[in-house]
Parts: sequence; C-alpha cells; structure tokens
Amino acid sequence: MWRLIESSAKMNCPAEARLLLPAMVATRTGFAHLEQALVANLVQEKVRNVLAELGTQARYAIDILVRNLFERTADVGFLATDADLCRFVASGGDDEGDVHNARQRLSDYRDKYTVYDEILLLDLEGRVLVQADPATPVTHSRDPLLLQTLDAAGYVETFRATDLRPGKSRALVYSHRMLHPDTGEPAGVLCLCFNFDQEMDAIFAAYRDPSHRANMLLLDAQDHVISSADPLWIPAGVRVPTNADGEPQLLMFGGREYLVRTFSSDGYQGYPGPAGWKAQLMIPIDLAFRTSGDQSLADVEPSLMQGLLSHAQAFSPSLHELMSSVTRTTRTIERIVWNGKVTSAANDQIGADGSHSGGINKLNTVLDQITETGERSDALFSQSIQDLYQTVLASSISEAELTSQLLVDMLDRNLYERANDCRWWALSAQLRRGLAQPSDAQTKAIADVLAYINSLYTVYARLFVYDRGGRIIASTGGDEIVGQYISGDTLSRVAALRSELDHYPESFGPSAFYGGEATYIYHAAIRHPEQTGSVVGGIGIVFDSKPELLNMLNSGVAGRASMRAYFVTPEGRVLSSTDAACAPGDVLHLDTGLLAQADAGNGASVSRIMQHDGQYVIAACTRSAGYREFRAVEGVEQPVIAVLLQAFGPVRNELPARTAVRIERLRDTGPDFAIFYAGRTLMALRAAQIQEAVPFAKVQRTTSGGHPARLGMLDVPLAGGKKHFVWVFDLALLATGKPGAVTENSQVMLVHLGQSVIGLLVDDLHSVQQFDTADMTDSPLSTGESALAPRLIKANQGNLLIEEIDIERLFARLRG
Repeated sequence: MWRLIESSAKMNCPAEARLLLPAMVATRTGFAHLEQALVANLVQEKVRNVLAELGTQARYAIDILVRNLFERTADVGFLATDADLCRFVASGGDDEGDVHNARQRLSDYRDKYTVYDEILLLDLEGRVLVQADPATPVTHSRDPLLLQTLDAAGYVETFRATDLRPGKSRALVYSHRMLHPDTGEPAGVLCLCFNFDQEMDAIFAAYRDPSHRANMLLLDAQDHVISSADPLWIPAGVRVPTNADGEPQLLMFGGREYLVRTFSSDGYQGYPGPAGWKAQLMIPIDLAFRTSGDQSLADVEPSLMQGLLSHAQAFSPSLHELMSSVTRTTRTIERIVWNGKVTSAANDQIGADGSHSGGINKLNTVLDQITETGERSDALFSQSIQDLYQTVLASSISEAELTSQLLVDMLDRNLYERANDCRWWALSAQLRRGLAQPSDAQTKAIADVLAYINSLYTVYARLFVYDRGGRIIASTGGDEIVGQYISGDTLSRVAALRSELDHYPESFGPSAFYGGEATYIYHAAIRHPEQTGSVVGGIGIVFDSKPELLNMLNSGVAGRASMRAYFVTPEGRVLSSTDAACAPGDVLHLDTGLLAQADAGNGASVSRIMQHDGQYVIAACTRSAGYREFRAVEGVEQPVIAVLLQAFGPVRNELPARTAVRIERLRDTGPDFAIFYAGRTLMALRAAQIQEAVPFAKVQRTTSGGHPARLGMLDVPLAGGKKHFVWVFDLALLATGKPGAVTENSQVMLVHLGQSVIGLLVDDLHSVQQFDTADMTDSPLSTGESALAPRLIKANQGNLLIEEIDIERLFARLRG
C-alpha cells in the first residue's frame, strides 16, 4: 500500500507531492524495519519464555533431588551408630531371636522413612546378617563397596548395579561401617537402599510439563541419561546434547531439533550431590510454541493492563523500544499529512467556479490515503505489540505460579524429613534405655547421641530430650535449657501419641528454645525398651527455620530484584519472607480473596495481576499439598501457602494518554486553518502562515537569556544546501502565561510573516480544517490589543471552541 501511494503521487501530482515523497519513503522503510524488529522480538520472547520455563523445572528438579539425597547421607550416619544394631552385628547374628528382633528394628525404621526399599546389615566378610525386606533374599555380597565402606570414616554413596539388590539394573545405596560397641573396631556394614526409581517418578510427575510436550531427564557427568520421564521417547543410557548456559540455540537429537535447558545443583548443606548429576528438559521445536489457549489475562481490568504497559521499559526494554518506534512512525505519518495539508492550503488556487486546482485535489486524495494506510498500519502493529506484551505477562504469570508450587513442595518435603527424624530418633536404643534407667552416665550418653545426630543433621538449631515429667535432661546448642520444662500441653500431647508412627508438631511461632524467634518444633514419644507402649519421655527437634526457610524462598526468587517470596498461613501471617519489610509474625496484607482461593484445598493454586503496596504486581499463591504420607491426615500439620509477588512498577494515578478531539467537517469553503494543541488547549493559525512542522527533538537548546519564551534554535535548510537558523519560542507561555511541557509528542511549527520566520513549540498537531466568518466570534477572555487569541472558532455546532492566534500580534509581541 505504501509503495502504491508513492507511485500514485509521483504519477498524478508530482509537483505538489515532491516535498512529501522523501518522508513517505522513509516511513515505508521505517515500517519495514519495524516489521523485522517485531518478528525478531516475538521469536526471541517466545524462545526466552520456553527456555525460562524449562529452566525453572530443571533447576527445581535437581535441587529437590539433591536436598532429598542429603537427608540420606545423614540417615545412614545415624542408623550406623544404633547401639542395639551395632551389638547385633558384632555378635555375628547367629541367634534366631536376635535376627528377628533386628529385622523388626529395621522394619520399624523403614516404616518411618518410606523412601527406603531395603535396609541390610552385613558382617566383615559380606555375609548378610539381616535385611528389612525378606521378599528379595540376599545371603552374601561380593560388591567392592563393602571394602570401600569399611575403609571410610563416613558414608559411601554408590549408584550402579549391585548384588545387594538382585533383579535390579541399578540401585542407589548409602553405606556406612558399624563399629563394635566395646572395642570400637569395624564390625560390619549398614546399607540403606534408596527407592530411586520411585523418587524419580515422583519428581517427573510433579515438575514435568503436564502436556508432555517436553521430556524431563536426569543426566550423569558424561551427559548420559540416568532416568527419563518418558523412556519410550528418550531411553536411559543414551547421550544427549546439553545447554547449561541457557543459550537460545537449537540442538539436534534423534533426527529432531530441540530447545534444551540443563541445570546442575549448587549443593545443599555442603553436600554436592552425586558427581556430575544434572536435570534437563528437552522440547521439540515443533511443539515448543503450541499453547493451550491460556486465558489468564482475559479477566484483567484494562486499567491494570494499561498501567503495566506503562512500565514496559523496566520489564521488557525491547518491547518498550518497539512501542516507541511505532509511536514515532505514527507521529511521522501524522506530521506528513498535516504538513501536506498545510502545503496544499498554501498553494491552493480557487477557480472562477469555486473549484480547487486539479493538482491540489489529487494531493489531498494522496494525503487521505496516507492517513488511512497509516491508521491501518498503526492498528496492525499495535495489536501485534499487544499480543507480544500479553506473551510476556502470561509467561510471568505462569512462571510465578509454577515457582509458588515448587516452593511449597520444597517446604513439604523438608518438613516430611523433620516429622520422620523425630520419630526415627525416638527409636534410638541409647535414648530409650537412658530414660528408662536414668543415671548421670546415661544422661551423658544421651547428650553424646544428640550431639552426634546434630552434627549429621545440620538443619537443626537444637535437639533436646525430656523425661516423662517434661524436664529437659540433655540438649544440643547450649545447656541453658537443661533443667527447664516443656509446656504442659505439649507434654500431654506427646504422652498421648498412640504409636511409634505418630508425632506432634508445634504450631509455627516464637519459642524460647529458638532464642525467642519463630520456628517449627517436632516431638516424638520415647518408649520403654521392654514395656511396650510405656512412654518414658520424648525428643524435641528445633528446626533452624530462619535460615532454612529463607534459603528455600531465595532459591525461588533466584536473585530477581523485582520478586518477593513468602511462606504464610491462610490468614496471611508471615512465617518467612525475602521482603525485609515483612518479618515473621507480620501480616501480609494481600487481597484476602486471593488467599482464600488458594486455601480451597491441598495443592490449590491461584495467580492474578493486581495492585499491591502501591505497585502493579503478579501474585501467585499455592497451598501446601503434602509429600508421601506427610499431610495425609488433615489437622496434624499447620497449612502453609507460598506467595510470589513480582512487581513491575509503581501504580500510576494518571496514565499517559493521548486524547484526540474529533472536529466535524462542515464545509469546503473558507480559509484553511492549521489546528494544534498548545498548553493543552486547541489553537489555530491560518494555514497560509505556516511553512511546516518538525519534531522538537531537532531544536538546539540554548542557555537562558533574551526573550523569556525563547527555547533555542532550529536550522532550516534552504535552496542550494544552505541553512537558515530561526529562533524557537514557547507558544503556550506567550499565549497563556504558563510554560508548555516538552514531551515526545512536542512539535515545532515554522510560521512566517513576510520574510520573518520563527518556530513555535506546540504540544501536538491536530488537523487542517476550513472555516469561514460564520464560524468566528470574538473571545471574551482575550481583550485588548495585546491579546494573542482575540477570536474563537466555533466547531462542532459551537460545542468546541478553538482559539485563533493572531500572527501579527504574535510577531509584534516578540519584537516588543
């Protein structure tokens, strides 16, 4: 269309259009560049969004796995020191009664931790003394990990095929040597077999793309697949390409091109995870951009969308630049038409019959075509930019909601370990015997056991043991609480626990056992070693909540300054947050309806664009859903909601808007007037007195001095390549006494009186219209010889008044 208009102008009115043609060519070229930039930005944004979503899933998958395996390294260290099991191994395990008791003990431990599918005790020769699962009998092992374990002071992590797990192609085994209770010499080996395949299936189910367009993988150090969410698609054992840097590149595998995101773990509590392991997501390029018709933005109020869009420069600079480019090009078209109409009016020759000259008629037709095509181009680009903008926001909403889901899942998995730890340690023979047969030596032994456990499980601020009266007899983290009593309510609840599978969690809140700060404390009953069911005391474990919860939240925020993460109760009470202004115990004043929606049921998620604390934000909330048997029973654990707030910028009370006043065209006779805005008021000048309009950006600003309305200079090209400098003045200041505001829409009109030419700063251009004396009236507001606008133009049946600037009075004012 732009080329057609150019050709039409060249053929039909070459003389009249000669000044417009260069600008039209520049506009067409500008739109072509805009089209390229728009497509490039759309592709980049779509690819970035896909890679970001894949990366979020991969990062959380490997972090969750490593955090899980860290707990296993501590478990094996604890269980290898169980006094009864060590004594059983040292005895050789020949007594059938002892074997039965040992197997029952292993089963009791495994019942607390369902992440293990087998626990074995072996002697120094590799003979299996007892195992928790008799369904897969093993009598002897020649696996080299046994000698390696006996030579190691700590745990040994092994992942491969082993005769300890017959019938399995691989097993993840945590082993630790067991010492003779009397001599302290190695007496055997404990092996904890982690249910690896079950755990990977759970991770894949939780974090893989629900539409199954992408495959989630666990890779080893050589980039071979260890586990695959869809082994029929990408099987275990094959080598795949990786993308640890997150570069937007296509990688080939199996004859298909993929977008790939790979993440390694930074470790947890000093544990790095198995060497070289990483999580990866791969999505075929032909599936990557298929959407499910997400309507997450369909119900957003237009004012919120407009407010967010006003901050595009902050959250999407490329989008903002596109918007600015389209605006500049649209303004250029409007200026071309306005200048063309002014030129047409200045050169128009009226014939004897009242008709216009043919060239001018043809030029006006071209100008009308420019206006129409410009509006169509602007609408097309504006809609495309809105689509791109919605893509950016929809991606942010999706990422925020996914992150809130992952955070609350991380919390549940962590608290699952806490609930299990207290029940597991309550089985310790040393603790049970020490409380059943109290003495100074036994109390010292209990303190030593707690200190050893706390050295393995570094997520605890303190561990303490209390007797049946609730008096604390031993504690880690300082002896200041030894001799104190736990609350009567807590003691009665612990004493009422029905079995070794039960525990009691205190509600999150301030505790003297945690320096007065808020935390989780989990309790389990310690029972008499011989008298089944008789409670002789309990163990309390104080989670180091302040750094641990913050660590989880920071892993979700991942250094993004505009994002805040919170753990809150359904009532909005803060447990932890990355917001320095929101401490534990404070109330997060969020839309209560949002928290209520999230509290609808376990795992419920909700996200919304809204205003919060003076900012436009995306808010996402997810309620805790539980993990394995944790939270399986309502009312035991305190419900928690993870909240993500991503801020885009402050709420704008007055959004920038360009309002165009429509002027009805009533007649085709009378002089032409150029209409424009100055001081936010519609004004007019005879079109014959205007040379052209140019962007204010071309003005060379000057220092103050001379006339108070003078702003700077503008060079005007003359014939022969010469330049003529003219002064530029602020028309709003001259006409109203109030200076005009310079914006990106500001224009300079070159006006002339005789041979004198000046520039006038105006807010914006409007149109060129014809009015005659019947449309004129004297202005009641501008009296006297010095008034610059002595007349008003009555437009739209008198409902719109336009001030007409008197050019002679204007020049006289400036000369004076």
